[in-house]
Amino acid sequence: MENQQRGESRLDRVSESSRKQRDGAEFVGAFGKKTGSSDLVFLEGLLPERDGEVARREPPSRQLEICLQTLEAELDRYGKDPADVLQLTVYLTDMDAYEEINDTYEQFFGTTCPARTTVGVCELLGGAAVTVDGVIAIE
Repeated sequence: MENQQRGESRLDRVSESSRKQRDGAEFVGAFGKKTGSSDLVFLEGLLPERDGEVARREPPSRQLEICLQTLEAELDRYGKDPADVLQLTVYLTDMDAYEEINDTYEQFFGTTCPARTTVGVCELLGGAAVTVDGVIAIE
């Protein structure tokens, strides 16, 4: 109500045009590849995409592998490697697949596994079974 009194609409507060939006599938929404300005990169909504399509028919472990390949490409962009990943959040639609995605996670990171939170969710964009958010140190 207070914002309406100042002449602002809800749409004026939804998003700033300077926020970098993610490339890829049309499921853009509010998911960005990098936010903020610091020695950290915050990656959001890394979907298991190949050629702009969500690989929803792949098993969760393969979907995570695709997400981690996208993460690796982002790391390369900044001249970093998996040891520079500080934290990941993995969103998973089927918690029964936890052990298989855990194996994929450990294979990718080896002995340098960053802190991780796995969150069970009902549904993800594009019918994906897995999506990933991450924090990377670029200092």
